[in-house]
Amino acid sequence: MNRRTKIAALAAALTISAGAAGSAVASGDGRGGSREAAALTGTAKLFRPAPAADDITFTFDAHLAQKDRKDPQAATGTFRFSHYTEDGSYGGYAVAKVDCLVTAGKVAVVTGVIHDTDLQELRNKRVGVTVHDLGKHDRLGYSWVGRENALEVPPCLSSAPFEQVKAGTGDFKVLPWQLPYN
Repeated sequence: MNRRTKIAALAAALTISAGAAGSAVASGDGRGGSREAAALTGTAKLFRPAPAADDITFTFDAHLAQKDRKDPQAATGTFRFSHYTEDGSYGGYAVAKVDCLVTAGKVAVVTGVIHDTDLQELRNKRVGVTVHDLGKHDRLGYSWVGRENALEVPPCLSSAPFEQVKAGTGDFKVLPWQLPYN
C-alpha cells in the first residue's frame, strides 16, 4: 500500500472512530448509561460595583435523572447562597434541598426548600434561582428580589437573571432538558 493510501485510510478510520465516540457520548453518559435529563452545577460570586465589596456567592449541584425526565419536581441535589458585607455588619448563608429543576438551552430555574441556615427566618422557606450560563459572563436572578419578607414561591418559579457574576468567578454549567412529548 502506498503512503497516500495509508494516510487516507488512517484519516477515514479516525473520522469514523471520532464520530462513533461522539454519538456514544451524546446519547449516554460515556459509561454505557443514559445522560441526566437536566443539570445545573457550578459556583459564582455576584458582581458589586465599587465601593460595595459584599461577598455574595451561589453554588449549585442540582440534577434530574433520565428516569424522571417527565417530572422536573423529581430533581435532586442542593444549592447554597451566602451574603456577607465587607465590614462584617451583615451576613448569612442558606442551603436548600432542590425540589424542582427546569432547564432550556443555557438557562436553568431551580427551586428548593431551605433546610440549613444561620438566618432562622429563612428556615423551611422555598426559594427560586434562575441561572443563564453565558460562559465568562454568567447571569443570575432570585425569587426574593425586592421582597425579602415574602421569600416563599411555588416549585419551579424564579425571576429573570438580572444579576451579573463577578469576572472570573462564573463557572455555571446548564445541561438542557429536552421535554419528552410522548
